[in-house]
Amino acid sequence: MTHPMQAGPRPPFHTPAQTPPGLESDMTPRPDFGETSYAGSGKLKGKVALITGGDSGIGRAVALAFAREGADVLISYLAEEESDAQATVRLIEGEGRSCVPLPGDICKEAHCVALVEAAVSRFGKLDILVNNAAFQATHKDLAEITEEEFDRTFRTNVYANFFLCKAAVAHMKPGSSIISTASVNADKPNATLVAYAATKGAIQNMSGGMAQLLAEKGIRVNCVAPGPFWTPLIPSTMPPDKVKEFGMQTPMKRPGQPAELQAVYVLLASDQASYISGATIPVTGGVPFI
Repeated sequence: MTHPMQAGPRPPFHTPAQTPPGLESDMTPRPDFGETSYAGSGKLKGKVALITGGDSGIGRAVALAFAREGADVLISYLAEEESDAQATVRLIEGEGRSCVPLPGDICKEAHCVALVEAAVSRFGKLDILVNNAAFQATHKDLAEITEEEFDRTFRTNVYANFFLCKAAVAHMKPGSSIISTASVNADKPNATLVAYAATKGAIQNMSGGMAQLLAEKGIRVNCVAPGPFWTPLIPSTMPPDKVKEFGMQTPMKRPGQPAELQAVYVLLASDQASYISGATIPVTGGVPFI
């Protein structure tokens, strides 16, 4: 049995700085996405999932877990992340499941609709939507946040979530699940992540409303709220001093690894969570989520 404080790498980290959106393949240490640890048991057998940001980080970990639970997946990502996406495809196909990679900009409603239509066209249905892709930028001065950046943050994190949910619901049957990646920032906003934190609060609120709106259709809607997790978003959007000590602010004195989120997403996607809707499940390394 492993002590939770020792279950993943601890700071200081010396990974190279990256430009957004960042690549998992360039990180030191590499994130743990459960390749050697996650064991499936058929919880999602026969299901189909669409996962945004599925090329790396949390998205890759979720895609791998879903595949090992018996699901086929379509992953969405930016064209700049193609090398990471292809690595994810190889992982999923190595599990005997199908993986459709589809790059593009989810800020545009047309692309969100195309993602849903591609999943339905390839697999004949859509059972699970995971809204995971996100954009953030770090600023110490409010004046540094441009209109363009503020708009991009909301379009990537909130608008795309709405576009995808609206398109997916038209194809979902009772028992389907929508899962959105919120953040500890939804309740404890970081002063240097004003725009990002605001979007995560919006995602949590919107998911709560949708859970009520879609209950009669038999579609569950929930959020997962990660604390600090070691993904390409970190070295590509944070200053080097913050990256070096990333995760030290938690009681566990380290960031979470994507593999440590897999079980939560699988639960929410599975039929075992039939009475869980409108919930936000925090995974924060000991930081209270109140």
